[in-house]
Amino acid sequence: MVATFDNKKLVAVKDIKIKKGMTANDLVKMMGKSGGFTAQKLSDAADIVEKMFKKKDCLRILSFPACIMATGTRGVIVDMVKKGFIDVIITTCGTLDHDLSRTWASYYKGDFLMDDAKLRDNGISRLGNVLVPDDCYGIVLEDNLLPMFDDIFKDTTSLSTHEIIDQVGARLDDEDSLLYQCHKHNVPIVVPGITDGSFGCQLWMYYQMHRKLRIDLFADEQMLSEMTDEAKNTGAIIIGGGISKHHVIWWNQFRGGLDYAIYLTTAQEYDGSLSGAQIREAVSWGKVKANAKKMTVEGDATINLPLIMAAVEDRL
Repeated sequence: MVATFDNKKLVAVKDIKIKKGMTANDLVKMMGKSGGFTAQKLSDAADIVEKMFKKKDCLRILSFPACIMATGTRGVIVDMVKKGFIDVIITTCGTLDHDLSRTWASYYKGDFLMDDAKLRDNGISRLGNVLVPDDCYGIVLEDNLLPMFDDIFKDTTSLSTHEIIDQVGARLDDEDSLLYQCHKHNVPIVVPGITDGSFGCQLWMYYQMHRKLRIDLFADEQMLSEMTDEAKNTGAIIIGGGISKHHVIWWNQFRGGLDYAIYLTTAQEYDGSLSGAQIREAVSWGKVKANAKKMTVEGDATINLPLIMAAVEDRL
């Protein structure tokens, strides 16, 4: 006898069987059969990403906050651009800081429980369990960016954030750099809060001696408006909340909502925050279609994103 509920066939929970030599795709597919809490969500999210990548005429958007670029998961994001999976990125200013700093210097492994006062005495900032020495961050950015700005703005005084970032990427030569790969593969990076970080601070410092300098934020918004409006389908991989998440769903509401969306978050929804809002909440705003393929996956994106992408790459 087949078990049913509400005239639908019930699917039995199956145990996960770990085998020597199994692939990430094998494991993620098995998670989808286990009915095991967030494991099920992660497996469903991988299925949605696979469909989104295979869908023709689909504008694929990636958004994330800066912190993830200070970790090894930066390499996963860079590979997504290199392999043609992403059409546009919306992120925060710190993404530029960390990508450039790690292009010219190194970050180091630390611990969440280190003595922060001692770290400051030694000129080291702590980002979770990642250590960022002062001479690998602000100093190296100032030394390298200000001369670049002289060259970038020699024939103009007004550029959008995606144009400035592209011009910086054009002056790099590092296969591991997000800015370099985005320039190489024509993937625009939009940073709505461009002054909220060291890269933006360097622009402000440059402005002190170049008072005609203007950042054309409207050109960024115009590009996003045209890209989403012209797309037959849109899909998004959204990591974390804040301005980068909202910019993705905001522009998609004008076309009736996203067709595909997965959201990787550690925030909770009880306080009404955007970061904690499940992707289904965006349906009520018209930012995600009611019939969209969508899933929120709770958990650390430095774990979940590599697992999802490893599984999807096997399938593609």
